[in-house]
Amino acid sequence: MKKKALSYLVLLTLVIGLALSGCSSSDKSASEGKSGDGKIHLKFMHDWPKGSSTAYYSLVDEIIKDYEAKNPNVVIDVEVLNPDQYRDKLKVLAASNELPDVGLTWSNGFAEPYATGGQFAPLDDIIEKEFKDQFVPGTVESYSFNGKSYALPMEMNVTYIFYNKEIFKKYNLEVPKTFEDLKKIGKTLIKNGVIPATVGSKDGWPASMWFMYLADRIGGPTILTDVIKGKVKMSDPAIVKAAKEIQNLVDMGFFVKGNTAFSNDDAKGYFLNEKAAMFLTATWELPNFTTSPDVPQEFKEKVGYFKFPIYEGGKGTDINSYVGGPGLGAFVAENSKHKEQAKDFAAYLVKEWGKRSVEEAGILPATKVNTEGLNVPKMYLDVLNDINNATNITTWFDTQASPNVSELHHDLITALFGKQITPEEFAKQHDEALAEEAKKNKQP
Repeated sequence: MKKKALSYLVLLTLVIGLALSGCSSSDKSASEGKSGDGKIHLKFMHDWPKGSSTAYYSLVDEIIKDYEAKNPNVVIDVEVLNPDQYRDKLKVLAASNELPDVGLTWSNGFAEPYATGGQFAPLDDIIEKEFKDQFVPGTVESYSFNGKSYALPMEMNVTYIFYNKEIFKKYNLEVPKTFEDLKKIGKTLIKNGVIPATVGSKDGWPASMWFMYLADRIGGPTILTDVIKGKVKMSDPAIVKAAKEIQNLVDMGFFVKGNTAFSNDDAKGYFLNEKAAMFLTATWELPNFTTSPDVPQEFKEKVGYFKFPIYEGGKGTDINSYVGGPGLGAFVAENSKHKEQAKDFAAYLVKEWGKRSVEEAGILPATKVNTEGLNVPKMYLDVLNDINNATNITTWFDTQASPNVSELHHDLITALFGKQITPEEFAKQHDEALAEEAKKNKQP
């Protein structure tokens, strides 16, 4: 498993201490966000690289150019990283009190230490003024702590198994209704030399979606949230059984070989290049399957999706229960030297994102969408309909968890898929970390 040079606890201590001490930059011009051109420079960081997230990258780039055209005294200095690099850099920048003026954050447990540590600025004034009743219910709350809201929600995602319809047709396969059906599909594909499913488990979080769905289907839709709340242990038999089923899939060769060394982008390539029949991922990939000019139309027409099947005998009997939740939200740094301008840009970014993301990029925004008259692919409309009829959307476990627990979870998922740890050890290490976190939170 990966070892991190700094623990989140140390980083959080630094975050709080530096937030109290203020910016220590000796370069006044740089600290005020200005350069020799006399314009206001706002630093903006996001995690949608052009190569792997072209639709997102292009949409953001277009919005930035329009904002600069409307505000000629402002320059948006952009830095783009992939998601895992982004997470790591955000921690480092927070520890030195140098967060970008505007950036993106995941919700719940990820955002909490930044918000409560004084790094993110409260945005309730912007939400009330610019977005009253415009966000999907429950999204703003995912970035709210101690009665204040610290980010403007941009995305809403749910997770599906996307599949290659042509491969399924070739081997007379039908969309599975049960988990046993899914395993039978896997056996047929393996027998014919086809990789059933691709997954990247190196960074943990992509592979965790398989575990989360199995926990939902076996233990019921609230079981992982109940773990976060301290009502249930990870050593609950249903959760251990979910971990065992992961290793059963590994043993049968269901997943692409070598996946513990694959990032999400590495794994995605197997699906896009038709080397794997299935890819469990979230709707942030919809553009690649519907609108992206970088993906051949011939391939897009082969892609279908299905909801994670029911586990026979499990408590999660409703197929309309999803793993997902709010994706990224825009934050403003509390110590930004141009906080009001940064808030203005963040509001413009999120507002325009909501207007343009649907038809221009096939992205699901966190703002409400009127589907009437929309000129979008059928898959997109089907997904919107699914969300409208969802009985439950469980926010990703690693997003709900504290940063310490989330990081451990990613490492343990990698170990689980690599069979470096037993399901029982997987559960025990989670329980120990959660108990330590609860103990720490009780301290005055």
